[in-house]
Amino acid sequence: MTATRTPRFSADLGGSAAALSLLVVVALWVSDGGVQQLGSLDAWGRLTGLVAADLMLVQVLLMARIPLVERAFGQDRLARWHRWTGFSSFWLMVVHIVTVTGLLTELWDQIVNYPGMLLATAGTLALTMVVVTSIRAARRKLRYESWHLLHLYAYLGVGLALPHQLWTGTDFAGSPVARAYWWTLYVVSAGAVLAYRVGLPAWRNWRHRLVVTRVVPEGPGLTSVYLTGRRLGELPVRAGQFFQWRFLDGAGWSRANPYSLSATPHGDRLRITVKNLGDGSSRVATLRPGTRVLVEGPYGKLTGESYAGGPVVLVACGIGVTPLLSLLGELPYQPGEATLIYRARTEAELAFRSELEWFARHRGVRVVTLLGPRAEGSSWLPGSLAGQGDAATLRQIVPQVATAHLYVCGPEAWAESVRGAALEAGVAADRLHTELFSW
Repeated sequence: MTATRTPRFSADLGGSAAALSLLVVVALWVSDGGVQQLGSLDAWGRLTGLVAADLMLVQVLLMARIPLVERAFGQDRLARWHRWTGFSSFWLMVVHIVTVTGLLTELWDQIVNYPGMLLATAGTLALTMVVVTSIRAARRKLRYESWHLLHLYAYLGVGLALPHQLWTGTDFAGSPVARAYWWTLYVVSAGAVLAYRVGLPAWRNWRHRLVVTRVVPEGPGLTSVYLTGRRLGELPVRAGQFFQWRFLDGAGWSRANPYSLSATPHGDRLRITVKNLGDGSSRVATLRPGTRVLVEGPYGKLTGESYAGGPVVLVACGIGVTPLLSLLGELPYQPGEATLIYRARTEAELAFRSELEWFARHRGVRVVTLLGPRAEGSSWLPGSLAGQGDAATLRQIVPQVATAHLYVCGPEAWAESVRGAALEAGVAADRLHTELFSW
């Protein structure tokens, strides 16, 4: 498999571009007399509306699946920033609406009589629905597929806001510089979505034509799917990454689900392993050889790009072992340098025993299993070990952990506990790599 190395300056460049966009928006507002009108609600309404629009477009770019951005930041960080910018832009939009329209009678008059305001109102309602369903309490009650479908309405909301800015927004159309900036940002955002959410996946699926070759039960509720295709050696994927998968096996094929590779990608095959969680994942066990597959990706930063040897520790919880298993086959560690810590509730939930035994026997990987219900509170350990301290137990299991690269994959709260313990144990932040199973 081919893999492109990420330039070191990519993250700094991306963060600087986002910050610069906000500075440009404020500068445009100032140049249009914003400071002189600070005493009026209208001035604050214009400013909050401009910043909200800018953050919405930054939010679109964050999740446009731009390969360089994905490799520079990883899905975990992008998802957090996407959530933060989404909520921030929404509340700024609310302030904008209240300060610009004032009374409900004035709001109704503007909606009915001002050009583009009906579309903007529809866009606001779409964005409100997305924000409400993004609150953690609401997300817990939704299936991933339902949440993902509703989330796509954010694109509709952003798009419907454009006409009202064009026709009634003095800060948008008041100067050639403002027009050039906003048109550029809208075109870049729309182009990124079309290119990387539609065009690139379509090209890769046409070129590689993935199909299911084998479906293998791995244990209670676990199923591995082996796939092959054309020119897979040209697919830019690394161990530890994931794809969004659509299996063309009938109803429900349009809903994508994220699954990590569970084996090191080779030139002629891929493997994923899926846990039956009762949603689209339950269909995987019924797949048949020959089923066509559509993918988007690869995504994720849980790779060995920055690892060149030395101690390495991989910490997995449950199905989180899958990307770490693929990493075990790719990382260039020497015998005795790699330790896999595998958390599970019961011994029956431990998967891939024969493969882990192979790595222990042929590559000198030390496998440590931690069994039992998780301790109360924020500890990542089972209850039987929680009293020893999270960081102290990690150092006891791996005495050289402070000098190691550490890879973590599992549920969000559990992975955050491991991360905290690792930092306390002396692991450098740039050697700590995480992939959270959350949405």
